[in-house]
Amino acid sequence: MNRPASWKSSLVLTLAALACGACGDSASGGGVSLGAEQKGIATFYDANGGGNCSFEPGGDLMVAAMNQAQYDNSAVCGECVDIVGPKGTVRVRIVDQCPDCDKGHLDLSREAFDKVAEAKDGRVDITWTPVSCDVAGPVEYHFKDGSNPWWTAIQVRNHRLPIKKLEWRRDGDWKALERQSYNYFVFEGIGEGRFQLRVTASDGQQLVDSVEKVLDDDTVDGAEQFAPQK
Repeated sequence: MNRPASWKSSLVLTLAALACGACGDSASGGGVSLGAEQKGIATFYDANGGGNCSFEPGGDLMVAAMNQAQYDNSAVCGECVDIVGPKGTVRVRIVDQCPDCDKGHLDLSREAFDKVAEAKDGRVDITWTPVSCDVAGPVEYHFKDGSNPWWTAIQVRNHRLPIKKLEWRRDGDWKALERQSYNYFVFEGIGEGRFQLRVTASDGQQLVDSVEKVLDDDTVDGAEQFAPQK
C-alpha cells in the first residue's frame, strides 16, 4: 500500500525539491533523446505489463518491449513512446526488453499493435518518438522484497521522465545506488534510520525526499513530480 508523503505518520517526510541539477547533461533515455524521432519496426507479443523492468503485471496494457541496443541497462524502463504505424498511432510505456530485436525495433503488446497495424501483418514499419508520460501524482519509491539496512534495492515508479540516477545520503555527500538491468537501484549499507533520496531525470531535473527507514516490499510516495519536457 502506498503511504502518502502528506500523512503525518508517513514513512516519507517530505523535503521534496524540483530543480534542474544537471541541465547540461544529455536528456537521453536509453540513448534516445525525448522528442527524437526514430525509424524501426513493430511486432507484437502476449504482454501482461510485467517483464525485465520488474513492474507489476496488470493495469494498462498499452506497453512495449525495447530492443536490447536501446534498453540501456533499464534506463528506458517506464519511458513513454509515441508510435505511428500504417493503421494509426498509439502511446506505450516501456516495461520489458526484447533481446532478439535489432536497434529501432519495438515489440508491442497485442493491444497496442492493433492500434497501429493489423495483426495479420505481424511486422510493420513504424516511426516512434520518446515523450513525457501523462502521469498523475508524485513519483513513487518501491523497496524490493528482501530489502534491509544492509542491502537495499529501490525502484522509481510513476515517473513522467526517464530516470537517469538515484542517490542517497544520511550525512555528507550523496552516494549513487547502482542501476541494475531489472530496473532497481541497489546499495549495500544504507543502514538504519532516516535518510534522503535524490532522483534525477534524463533532462537533469531532480526531486529530493526524506525517507523514514528502509522498507521490505513496500512503496512510499514522494512529494513532487517531474515537469514535462517540452
